[in-house]
Amino acid sequence: MAVYDIEEQEKLEDLKAFWQRWGTLISVAVIAICVAYIGVQGWRWWQHRQAEEASVLYGAVAGAVRGADLPKARDAMGQLAGRFAGTGYAPRGALLYAKMLWDNGDKAGARTQLSWVVENSREDELKAVARYRLAEALLDDKQYDQALATLDAKHPDAFAGLFADLRGDALASAGRAAEAKSAYQAALAKLDNKSPYRNYVQVKLDSLGGDAAPAGAAAAPAAPPAAPVVPGTPVK
Repeated sequence: MAVYDIEEQEKLEDLKAFWQRWGTLISVAVIAICVAYIGVQGWRWWQHRQAEEASVLYGAVAGAVRGADLPKARDAMGQLAGRFAGTGYAPRGALLYAKMLWDNGDKAGARTQLSWVVENSREDELKAVARYRLAEALLDDKQYDQALATLDAKHPDAFAGLFADLRGDALASAGRAAEAKSAYQAALAKLDNKSPYRNYVQVKLDSLGGDAAPAGAAAAPAAPPAAPVVPGTPVK
């Protein structure tokens, strides 16, 4: 029994010594882990809450656009951009609102919304959509150099054909026919061979004395086919 007590006492002494040496560090580590876990969970909850509230405001913008209620759209978009600019809902709402402003004759307001998307969206595809529509708006306003500068910005390869085509439009409108031909040729090289949009680009190239359409190609349409379905189209 005495031997057993001595062994137990030694173990207790070793444990005390170990705790005196490492106890504070262990306690700090445990607390840090707990704080980190709570922080991660809190961050996830906060993000989820932000997304939920942003989705409600985005729905309000979309509903106001469908109902042609400009004041309601302005109010909802103001809150969405002011409180939830970092979410994916804000730039999508701005694209819808830009189209509404354009349709109501507020071209400057539409350009402001599109510029906001370019500056604030975290998604390259949405930025490309906004840049394309912004360049269309600038071209409509005969601001050719600004439109070209907007189209020169980096964009995903999926938009290369459309950007080159619009670049050709801007150059042609500015009286730079040779450069416009090169832009249209670049657009044809980037567009899918099965895309009906190619025929429309070919018409514009032909009007500048470009290469003829390939043999067997379908007749060119009188007007361009519908552009890719994207939210917030201010110019058509």
